Parts: sequence; structure tokens; C-alpha cells
Amino acid sequence: MAENIQWKIKRFNELSLQELYSLLQLRSLVFVVEQNCVYQDIDGKDEKALHLLGELEGKIVAYARLFKAGDYFDNASIGRVIVHPEARDKKFGHEMMQQAIEGIETYFEETKITISAQLYLKKFYESHDFVQTSEMYLEDDIPHIEMKREY
Repeated sequence: MAENIQWKIKRFNELSLQELYSLLQLRSLVFVVEQNCVYQDIDGKDEKALHLLGELEGKIVAYARLFKAGDYFDNASIGRVIVHPEARDKKFGHEMMQQAIEGIETYFEETKITISAQLYLKKFYESHDFVQTSEMYLEDDIPHIEMKREY
């Protein structure tokens, strides 16, 4: 039986305290603990972002931030793309990227998207029509590349 994930897009002030706590906990679990990376996750950009939440059985298992053009890059942007380690085998990442791209088109009426992608995920993002537009660079000591999707 396939598990159905519920997708929601919310502005910062629409997040419940529980949702905010859960998404920050998930970001910390993966970006700080799992990737062994000390960095300032709470970066002052959450208030500007739309928050894409993927819930399974009442638990946030997938998440991304969506930004309009000019808030992060010149183009619209997707960031903090994350799937809970226990849910990665369910391939929610691809569904999340479709939701994120559609969210940017719906809420911001934008089709050009720029991301700062971890290098090891290059093929994943290419499968969603992103192309590499920079040399590798280090962000928080993790290899990244800039990628763009332009339609």
C-alpha cells in the first residue's frame, strides 16, 4: 500500500507552533546533526519564505522553503530541501520538488528558479530540469553548486 503524503504551503505567520517546532527539529536533525555541520540554520529568512510541509501520519517528513525573486537569489528559489532519514526510501523528494516548483509558479508567478544545491544531489536536481551554472564552492564546508531551472 502506497503511503500518501499531505502537502501544505504556509506563510511563516500561518505556521502553528507545533509545525514550526517540528520543521526546525527536522532541519537540525539533518543539516546539523546528520551532516555534522555547525551553522546558523535559523538565519532570519524564515519570515520571508513560504514553507512547504509534507506530512505523513501527522509528522513532518519532508520540507522546503520557497522564496520569491530577490529574496534569496535574483530568481525565485527553493532551499532547505529535506526529507526525514526514516522516509527517504519512499522517494518523497521527487514529489516535494514538483510541489515546490508548482508552489513558486502559483504563489509567485515565477518560472525561473535558482538553487544552491549540495553537489552530491546534482543528478536529483537535473531530473527536475535544473542545470549547473557555477563551479563547485563550499558552503558550511559542504560542496555546493548553483543550479537554475529556466522556463
